[in-house]
Amino acid sequence: MFFTYLRRELRRRRKAALVVASGLALGIALVIVVDSVSNGMGKAQDKVLQSLYGLGTDMTVTKAASASTGDAQRPRFQFDARGDDDGSEQSSDRVMVRGFTTLASSTVTEVAGQQGVSAAAGGLSLDVVKVSGQFTRGRFQQNGGAGAGGFQRGGGEQPQGEVQGGGADFGINQYTVYGTDVSRTGLGPLTSSEITSGRTFKATETDAEVAVADSAYAKEKKYKVGSAVTVKGTTYKVIGIATADSGDSAADLYIPLKQAQTLAGQKNKITTIYVKATDSQRIDSVKSALQKNVPGTTVTTSADLAKTVSGSLSTASSLATRVGTWLSVAVLVAAFLVAGLLTSSAVSRRVREFGTLKALGWKSGRVTRQVVGEAVVNGLVGGALGIALGLAGAYAVTAVSPGLQAQLGTGTGGGGFGGGGPGGGPGRRTAQTLEVALTAPVSVTTIVLAVGLAVAGGLIAGAFGGWRASRLRPADALRRVE
Repeated sequence: MFFTYLRRELRRRRKAALVVASGLALGIALVIVVDSVSNGMGKAQDKVLQSLYGLGTDMTVTKAASASTGDAQRPRFQFDARGDDDGSEQSSDRVMVRGFTTLASSTVTEVAGQQGVSAAAGGLSLDVVKVSGQFTRGRFQQNGGAGAGGFQRGGGEQPQGEVQGGGADFGINQYTVYGTDVSRTGLGPLTSSEITSGRTFKATETDAEVAVADSAYAKEKKYKVGSAVTVKGTTYKVIGIATADSGDSAADLYIPLKQAQTLAGQKNKITTIYVKATDSQRIDSVKSALQKNVPGTTVTTSADLAKTVSGSLSTASSLATRVGTWLSVAVLVAAFLVAGLLTSSAVSRRVREFGTLKALGWKSGRVTRQVVGEAVVNGLVGGALGIALGLAGAYAVTAVSPGLQAQLGTGTGGGGFGGGGPGGGPGRRTAQTLEVALTAPVSVTTIVLAVGLAVAGGLIAGAFGGWRASRLRPADALRRVE
């Protein structure tokens, strides 16, 4: 009897049911879109953070470079024309640790032994400046005004200096090299790039003269798999080309850690330790333990990095999580309230019907259950419509994929992208802008939430209508007839 009466009433009152369902649908659709966009914002931020220091890394451990260290690493070049050979071709490489005070390689073992640490891997960030050209008799002396990092890749900025007693025609090429622990390739900057040609390092190539080149740098220098790259007199064979997943690559060349240490004269030294926690919930406690037990270092987590990200991505994320969330709540509450009032109003218009049913022996509880049943069905219909509208809205956002910019600041704390920024990425020089495409992925959790809201909306509307129906008496039907 319950279902028969329910089906008949819903069919008879289709317009009223559709109005109630539509109100709930709009609220539920908005919740789905906002929640999906928020998920997309989170994925975009994760993508940006991943490009900073690698996939799977929860935190980095570094030691800031002091002012004296920076001065000591300032590149100085001196060339002399040899004998009577004016115009002889000369070149010189300078390999410098990039922006950090080095740590002992044994620090990796110390970090890995801390409670809550799943894995740790060390790396060495280097700058290589190659000056080559023809020099006449005399001496070129750099004044040092260009600074430790004053050369731009491809010869953009020339060093300040003077030629004493002669002249020079030379070029400058600067690039970054990262020494990676080939036995722990699951951590570190190289994991934020995909090997698109050739292969990555083998665990046995701990001291091999091999290299992986970033795709942009390889294109610029016309490197391919099998090419030879010479750094400070050592020739490396390019075994793979890596393409950054997002943003810029962490380094132009990746070589085994021992080779990088040899080039820089930094035996058993590293600049950055990449750390993976056993559980994301333990990141803060691991950070505290590292700060306490490994003194003199800077520990930077992904949350610290997130604070340095600004731009339209940060603004849109803030709007989605704050304004969007509150807007969704407001619309949903309004939808529930309107559904309840409409249901209550519909019950008032059915006084004669419910009064007659009570006169025939229906108890108030049975009438109330009937009203609540109708409201729940309306809520489920509204939920279905809302899910459809929400999925359409999320699909539209993903199809358009609006571009958002993320400004990566130089940050705090002495870690950095080449000194000064957070996170320890070896290739970053200063603040830069990355562009990411926004998507709106809909998760199963979001769908479950939508169904729950649909049921809740139906129950709330039913509560309004049930309360109104429970107050009806058989005499109300008679008065309505009169």
